[in-house]
Amino acid sequence: MKESFWMKESFWTKLLFSFFAVGGIAFLGFIGFIFTALSGGLIFYTPLVVVLSIVIAIYVVLLIFNVLSRKIRYVVLLSIVGLSLLATAGHEIKEAYISSIATVDDREVNLKQYEPFAENSKVVNLDEPTTFHIDSDPPRLDGATALYPLYSAFVQSAYPVGNYNPYNFQTSQVICSSTPEAYKRLIEGETDIIFVAAPSLAQQKHAKRKGVELKLTPIGREAFVFFVNKRNAVTGLSTAQLKDIYAGKITNWKDVGGPNNRIRAFQRPEDSGSQTMLQKFMGDTPLMTPPQEDIADIMSGIIQQTSSYRNYKNALGYSFLFYASEMNQSGEIALLAIDGVKPDKESIRSGQYPLATEFYAVTAQNNNPNIQPFLDWLQSSQGQELVEKTGYTSLK
Repeated sequence: MKESFWMKESFWTKLLFSFFAVGGIAFLGFIGFIFTALSGGLIFYTPLVVVLSIVIAIYVVLLIFNVLSRKIRYVVLLSIVGLSLLATAGHEIKEAYISSIATVDDREVNLKQYEPFAENSKVVNLDEPTTFHIDSDPPRLDGATALYPLYSAFVQSAYPVGNYNPYNFQTSQVICSSTPEAYKRLIEGETDIIFVAAPSLAQQKHAKRKGVELKLTPIGREAFVFFVNKRNAVTGLSTAQLKDIYAGKITNWKDVGGPNNRIRAFQRPEDSGSQTMLQKFMGDTPLMTPPQEDIADIMSGIIQQTSSYRNYKNALGYSFLFYASEMNQSGEIALLAIDGVKPDKESIRSGQYPLATEFYAVTAQNNNPNIQPFLDWLQSSQGQELVEKTGYTSLK
């Protein structure tokens, strides 16, 4: 019976072959590491490549030193391949399931559909000729995603006809960068008026450090709303229950009249308008740590950040009424009554809905002569008509 090639080789020859084999596997593993990391697979595929490289290197060394019998070799090889395919399939199935669940996220809204002066735009118009018009030097506008349809309507009624692409930060006079970025741009003097909720404590401190005084001009009212999956049996919560949920004291839906399922209470990024509103609602009650997601790339590694609301059956989220019910409507979420009152324009106007709030046109020191007349017009009957027609509640 003939000996195999590896059985004839000396120990040192086997060791040399092992060295080159492991080096080659390590090189290929490194290439795989870089490729998967650049492709956004740092959370799953990059660790898988590392583990597979180590396992294959050990397997090859055992082959070289003839430690495994022929039968065991095939069993081990099939096990490596099978487990790798099983892990990959499980990961992809999980990702596909998560991706299939609806989200409520600013990034999901195409603002171009509300662009002023654009063909087939959803932006509303006045029923009569405008009493105010800016012919030159219009103020630069920015703001919250939820309020873009409104200040786009202001632009269409009072600004010169033009191209006001909400995503063109370089040339457009009217953009939408979201609440946190809009406050930064206003404080840095990069825009003139922003349409947002009241500033967070951090935003107020930033303005003070820069020596900027923020002026808040109320232009309408809106409801801060909470929502759940439409299949959730819970249709309303009290303000006390909401505080206990977001403080981490109530953790199961059965404790508030729902199914026996843990509550996944989502939160928004820091300094966003809705997160600031939640913090004001909580008052001195500490907020619990929100659900997190891992964002990974080769430059920053794994970063934990607040995850966007995803409409799991046990999810709880919040936003503002117009955004949740009009801009991001999917028919898959249900707005909760708070303290027995449903959020709508009537309950906001009457003051019955407990979480109604004003939103603002916020300005800083600026020499543009059109700013104050524009703010005055926003509070006039025509400006308030546009507030109502867009879907918000007017001041009067």
